[in-house]
Order: sequence, then structure tokens, then C-alpha cells
Amino acid sequence: MTEMLEPVAKEQAKDEAVLQVQGLDVDIRTPKGTVRVVSNVGFSARRGKTLALLGESGCGKSMTAKAIAGLLDPVASVAGGKAYLDAQDLFSMNGKRRRAVAGEGLGIVFQDALAALNPVYTIRTQLGEAFRIHRGASKKQAKAEAIELMRRVGIPEPETRVNSYPHQFSGGMRQRILIAMAVALSPKLLIADEPTTALDVTVQAQIMQLLRKLRSEEQMAVVLITHDLAVVAEEADDVCVMYAGNVVEQGSVQRVFAQPTHPYTKGLLSSVPTDAHRGQGLTSIPGSPPELSKIPSGCVYQDRCPLAAAICREQRPELRETGPGQRSACHFSQQVAEMKPNDDPALGEDAR
Repeated sequence: MTEMLEPVAKEQAKDEAVLQVQGLDVDIRTPKGTVRVVSNVGFSARRGKTLALLGESGCGKSMTAKAIAGLLDPVASVAGGKAYLDAQDLFSMNGKRRRAVAGEGLGIVFQDALAALNPVYTIRTQLGEAFRIHRGASKKQAKAEAIELMRRVGIPEPETRVNSYPHQFSGGMRQRILIAMAVALSPKLLIADEPTTALDVTVQAQIMQLLRKLRSEEQMAVVLITHDLAVVAEEADDVCVMYAGNVVEQGSVQRVFAQPTHPYTKGLLSSVPTDAHRGQGLTSIPGSPPELSKIPSGCVYQDRCPLAAAICREQRPELRETGPGQRSACHFSQQVAEMKPNDDPALGEDAR
């Protein structure tokens, strides 16, 4: 079980954690019954720092973000836990208060900019909306703010392009517009959900550089959702590794990547080609994540783990300290930590 944190005082939250998530559970209602897709997730995002939610597709990263942002689909709901944004519990807010927090307290960047932008409204209208709603700006003032936002995120000739529609921009430019919308009111927290999906490598680098620049200027806390290990290594300060809706390891990127203490984290890192040669086989994690309706009762990773033993099938490991600021949910975390980078992760029978 994720260690539960007490609500922090406002001053402490301001200085340290902008966002604190504690014991988050999310359920989805299906024709066959209720399925828990996020289970007891907890983490913190610090001011001016980036926290990466890392894992394969379907592990609960985006669902966690949607729960925090209040954007869950009607069939999904928060079943338990707390989420504090500067010591304000997001899950206890009514709809009016939650809408007031959106924009000034929390911004979100979606992975599909074309789907996120409204095709029938100009960029001027969509960028200016936040200023009209939250700050009572006139149409003229909202247009000026929209132009300045476009200039800030690197869109050329904003004075003329502000009256264009989303389809008239390239994929990279649309993503910049989406980022501009998210940071328009200088939010304390920015959630970036796969912000470089479907963009070419050069544009990806530009988008990540833009996010880094805005984070530094505004001292925002950033939650970056990705399955790209290179992006995490380059952009994030902290990482929270998720698998089957659960947190399996968390800590600083430097420490977790240098010495992973969970087999899943180690498997992800080992799957990155570092010194590959033509004709040489690539390392991968065998199998696939379990169906969320069929999560095993013990360790969630047991079906794919080469270290799985009887205790893994009988008892779910708790997240526990494995080093300074690092925690892992594995019965054999010490053995994993002691392995060398090229070691076969299989343990002998004596260790089991």
C-alpha cells in the first residue's frame, strides 16, 4: 500500500509540493461490473520541477491525470484518495470551485492537439477565452493576450495568424497553441499528457524545450505523462513508475535510472538499445500487462517477472524505502538493486 501522507500546511505546500496525491483509486463501470483501473496511487510534484509518470500504455497514467484534472469520463469515478493542489483538496471541491481552479491553478496539455482544439473557432477565440472568463477581459484585450501568448510559444507572425483556424497550422504549431492555452493564466501545475505524440523528432525536441522554458519562467510544477525513457531522463527530476494501475517504483530520475529496485523498472531500462549492433537481438519484457479486470491478488507484475516466487503470488508488496527518496513495491528489491546492468535478472532457487 502507498504510504499515506498527512495534508501539508499551505506554506509547506507552497515551498515544496504543489501537488500531493494520496491513495488515489479510480473505478470504471463496465457491463460486466466495476473495474479498478488506478489503485492506491500516491506521489508529489514540486514547484519548478518535473515529475514523470512512466509506464507502458494502459498502466493508468492518463487515467490518473484525468482524475486530478477532473476530466474523467462519465463511466469513471474517483473511488478514494485525496489530491491536494497547494493544500486545497481537489476532490472535495464542487463544480463551480473546480472550474475556477482550472486555468489559474491547473493547466493540461493533451496528446492530440487537433482533437483538443475546436475546429470551428479561430485561435483568437480559443486563446482569448481564458482571459474573458477568468479575468473579464474585453474582446480587444483578449486578442492582445492571445497574440502575446502565440509570440511567447514561438508561433511566427501571430498578429495575422491569430485569426486562423486549427487546421491551418502544422502539428507542431497546434501543439504550441495547446501549450499556450494551458499556460495562459500561469497555472501552478501543468499536466502534459504525451505532448509530443505523432510529432517528428526535431519538433518533439522543440516542444520539450518550450515546456522546459515555460516551467522555469513560471516556476510551475509539471506532471509529464510518457512512455519515452529518453524524454524522462532528459526532462524529469522525479519519476513515478506505474504498472497495471499501481505505483511500483518512485524516486529521483537520477537514482531510479542509475539503480532501479523493481524488476519492471529494470526491464524497461534494459529494453533501451545502448550498444546494439546489426543482427543483434533486442531485449524486451516478455508478455503484456494484465487485463485490469483480472489483476492478480499478489504482486501485479508476477506474470511477467523472472523473480516471481510463492510470496509474490500470495502477498502484494508494499511501497517501501529502498534508498534516499526512493521506494519500490517488490519483495526482492534489494536483489534487484545489487544486479549489474547486464546481469540476467533471474534469481537462484536459494533466493526464492
